[in-house]
Amino acid sequence: MGNPSGVQAAQRRDFSEPRSREWIDNEVVGCEFEDVRHRKRLRQLLEQLSDRVGSTTPWASQDWANAKAAYRFFSNDRISEANILAGHFGATRERFAGTGSSLALVLHDTTEFSYRHEDSKPIGMLMKIPSGPPGRPGRPYFYTSCGILMHSSLVTTVDGLPLGLAAIKFWNRDKFHGANALKRKINPTRVPIEQKESMRWLENLRQSTELLGDPGRCVHIGDRESDIYELFSLARELGTHFLVRTCVDRLAGDGNTTIAAEMKRAELRGLHPIQVRNSRGETSTAVLEIRFRRIVVRPPRDKEKKYPELVLTAIHAKERGKVRGREKIDWKLLTDLSVRSCLDAIEKLEWYAQRWKIETFHKILKSGCRAEEAKLRTAERLVNLIAILCIISWRIFWITMLNRTSPGASPNEAFTERDQYLLDELVPNKTPTRTVPSVAHYAVKLARLGGYLARAHDPPPGNTVIWRGLSRLTDIELGIMIGAQLVGN
Repeated sequence: MGNPSGVQAAQRRDFSEPRSREWIDNEVVGCEFEDVRHRKRLRQLLEQLSDRVGSTTPWASQDWANAKAAYRFFSNDRISEANILAGHFGATRERFAGTGSSLALVLHDTTEFSYRHEDSKPIGMLMKIPSGPPGRPGRPYFYTSCGILMHSSLVTTVDGLPLGLAAIKFWNRDKFHGANALKRKINPTRVPIEQKESMRWLENLRQSTELLGDPGRCVHIGDRESDIYELFSLARELGTHFLVRTCVDRLAGDGNTTIAAEMKRAELRGLHPIQVRNSRGETSTAVLEIRFRRIVVRPPRDKEKKYPELVLTAIHAKERGKVRGREKIDWKLLTDLSVRSCLDAIEKLEWYAQRWKIETFHKILKSGCRAEEAKLRTAERLVNLIAILCIISWRIFWITMLNRTSPGASPNEAFTERDQYLLDELVPNKTPTRTVPSVAHYAVKLARLGGYLARAHDPPPGNTVIWRGLSRLTDIELGIMIGAQLVGN
């Protein structure tokens, strides 16, 4: 009996050899290890974990020898997240340089990785959570949650295409202080920034700006936690830009007024309609009132000698009317960028709206790669694993957003020739196509492998179906490769 046609086609495509992982080569080429074997192991771990997104280390390794080598890699004292991510940071810089002279957004945010361990010392603490029934008499019982915090900086184009991470910081809390009691004794603004966790914002701002090498093209974006005067001053010192959501009503003008008082006198500059969804997923149109004003912002009184006053632009976008099923939109932004018209203000609002993308990146890391389900016993080992998963999460996010921002791009940017061949064989076209296949063509096919229905009115595929499709495509390819080898023998 002759070979099946599918196996014959596989043999013609030379499926007997593993496919090229050029994107992995790009992410590890700049890594520097004391032992050259560590780079080879990192590349192998990236390949194994990206082929089986969300799987455990033993499952991804497929045998005890590889699993044992992976555990040794994670626990090696000579390996850190800096070694693992050095190549990715370099690749991010190259992708940033490849965008020409256009601006890039650097999105900053913090996330937590929580783990269940009987002893929290090897990993570290996150917080103390009150436990027991409410209203219980006597001294309350507190459950100590252990885990790791990560502050990351993701570089994207203004259209939302993630170019990669530019900075990352891991830490944990060794012990808890009586923070609320401390606030009653000491004004938090008088505590030096170097003694606060907020210092991570300044460290990542400096690291990402220096990495990218063109501070004038970077706009650093953060939520209300980034409303730090020291950050504003550092951005000015580095020659870069920032756009943050404010939570502090700072002194303004000659020091006898505040930003809020100044904005009350700002005139309405225009209206901007946007589409929003409530908690039930219902879409409605919200109309925002746009106000902005150039203001002299002063440092806190106890820091006036250390930091200069700054001339910044405050933007206030407030929703008109009453809303149901969601919170009313009320954004107060602060930036050093020039805002001269309502269109400029709307542009800055759209840039700030891109901040959700770093939360999506963290979601892929936790839900897709299942970083919180790792069973490693120490913080150092977990950090090394999370660093590898960060690269894989970026790759998934990049494929998803490339389909949305550049659907007509060449498929070779995201898919190998073998990927394209398999997707064409596995997923038939719903309608005949006469045009040259693009990234969008194959991204949709990949998503259909992951459960995407591709109906006429469906939105573009999301990250979940992309990572499911990647895992399934790898399994199918592995089966075909084994079949081709068996038939060939």
